[in-house]
Amino acid sequence: MDQSVLPQAALYLIPVQLSDVELHAVLPQANILLVSHIKHFIVENVRSARRFLKKCDRTIDIDSLTFYELNRHTKPQDLPPMLKPLIAGQPMGVISEAGCPAVADPGADIVAIAQQKGLKVIPLVGPSSIIMGLMGSGFNGQSFAFVGYLPIDAAQRSRKFKEMEQRIMRENQTQIFIETPYRNNALAAEICKSMPQHIKLCIATDITGPNERIVTRGVKQWLNHLPDLNKVPTIFLLYK
Repeated sequence: MDQSVLPQAALYLIPVQLSDVELHAVLPQANILLVSHIKHFIVENVRSARRFLKKCDRTIDIDSLTFYELNRHTKPQDLPPMLKPLIAGQPMGVISEAGCPAVADPGADIVAIAQQKGLKVIPLVGPSSIIMGLMGSGFNGQSFAFVGYLPIDAAQRSRKFKEMEQRIMRENQTQIFIETPYRNNALAAEICKSMPQHIKLCIATDITGPNERIVTRGVKQWLNHLPDLNKVPTIFLLYK
């Protein structure tokens, strides 16, 4: 057995694919080999985590693994006990629904507790739609902010647009955000109507997938030429 793939007693942050593509196309071989040697996982969704692990290694005995579910329904007091295997010297893995765990993801809460307890945390290499969208946008990659989901309330969202515009102009800072996929079209149209014409919008969709498209245009250019983004994984970026 290759000793280089044997895990340490650490909390491994294990990225998963962003779209339904071959794992080897987006994940290092070392990641795929490593997960076969971890028996305890903290996951956003048990079913999708089990599918991912089976893709990594069809011979994995899924029923012999322990899963702790961490999502928006998890109570804060339930988090510390999840780390008992790690405290006992066993490696653990954190797996989110897509992309890199702990980035725009509830996994950040368990990482914070591990850090507080002085436990070793090891992030693994993998696809991040936030970073890859930024890379492909042509926007400022030295100063940027990921602001997550915009407010649903119209007045609050309008204030958020104004705040992002000010940060773009005052700080030369790229603004990155996302939306629930079925609201993508409405948000894209609102951006084009709300933002000044000198602002540029990058729409990055299906990153790493077969229909990947990362396009940057001025908001005026986008206005009557927006693609159909309904239920398509999308990252929005603004800059000047």
